[in-house]
Amino acid sequence: MYTIGDLARRTGVKIPTIRYYEQMGLLAAPERSEGNQRRYEKRELERLAFIRHARDLGLSIDAIRDLLALSEHPERPCGEADRIATEHLASVREKIARLKKLEQELERIVACHGNHTIGDCYVIRALADHSLCESEH
Repeated sequence: MYTIGDLARRTGVKIPTIRYYEQMGLLAAPERSEGNQRRYEKRELERLAFIRHARDLGLSIDAIRDLLALSEHPERPCGEADRIATEHLASVREKIARLKKLEQELERIVACHGNHTIGDCYVIRALADHSLCESEH
């Protein structure tokens, strides 16, 4: 049996986040000791590690909930899990494309550096006047 502190140390998930996952239904309510301390089985430790890894990959709570439900049925085809991961990958790629546009625009506006006053600063002017930007971001 593990305490909530043991789970936190072993998975790198903070105690309030573990409680949040319990409230969200990602982790089952644990057994309690005579002193009312939470007690977790190895299964919950493994489940929390799964959740942590999925969150590190940026998956939403709903997607993780669905993947956890799918993991309870190892005999089923993995098409639904693939769909969830594929949709998330598409979302990540969209974010990367937006970030690349932001990077390009920031590189462009900081390229005009030098000994200018704030009144002549292109960074300040570009931030104040969106029409100076080359693309939508």
